[in-house]
Amino acid sequence: MTERAYRAGTVALLGKPNAGKSTLLNRLLGWKLAIVTDKPQTTRSRILGILTREDAQFVLLDTPGFHAGTKALNLALNEIVDEVAAGCDVALLLVDLLRGWDDEHAALAQHLAAAGTPLLVVGTKSDRVDRARPVWPDSAPEPHIVSAKTGTGIDTLLERLRALLPVSPPLYPEDELSDRPMRFLGAELVREAAFESLSQELPYELAVEIVEWDEKRPDLVRIRANLLVERASQKQIVIGRGGQGIKRIGVRARREIERLVGRKVHLALWVKVEPKWSKKPNRLKALGYD
Repeated sequence: MTERAYRAGTVALLGKPNAGKSTLLNRLLGWKLAIVTDKPQTTRSRILGILTREDAQFVLLDTPGFHAGTKALNLALNEIVDEVAAGCDVALLLVDLLRGWDDEHAALAQHLAAAGTPLLVVGTKSDRVDRARPVWPDSAPEPHIVSAKTGTGIDTLLERLRALLPVSPPLYPEDELSDRPMRFLGAELVREAAFESLSQELPYELAVEIVEWDEKRPDLVRIRANLLVERASQKQIVIGRGGQGIKRIGVRARREIERLVGRKVHLALWVKVEPKWSKKPNRLKALGYD
């Protein structure tokens, strides 16, 4: 029996907001790396996760959803998508089966084809589609159907991806899971907790800045973080009546960070008003949205 050549390369997960990119990334990795909420533009930066198998290493790049917009934050997110798409070995174009294929998908697929980037179109959320074969335009590439929630189609997707990767030794050490530091991942979990806790009251202009990350004690991580908003009225929303809002965020975030670091966490959260932070490119870069 001929031994299969080892393959390794970068796989970009591209798509519109809420197409299921972060959920698929977490399913492929088998652990939670990217935060997941039902809010648009939850992912604000390139998230790299590394899946190493006996015959291949998949360097998976989650990206923000591509969309039209002129604000500095929107432009920064779209630039991330463009950069990742240009530099990947294989592109996965995720399409929410509940919403279907549209002109924006077609434009991105055409752009990738012109660049010579191998492309797989993936239809997501199949567990929420009533019909086994969703309506699909004849002009669109045939989709590979998956459900990141149930695992349907995941193993076959990995095999199809492997075949498109270049023959190469591993690009990262076998025990490495991401190129992002713990501080960044912790900040993302605080932001996820804010998204989930504030629900419809959430101001879009909200970011998290880790001020202190202290791991001196082997049994405890001390974290101090600022939740950045742009207006005083938003600050009151995050704090909540009697401080209940910020308390809920802290409880939820601390639980998730403890799972991440594998030890107890002392988490102190503060809400800080920083006008127009989302419109300042240098501030966006400092917060990791580059």
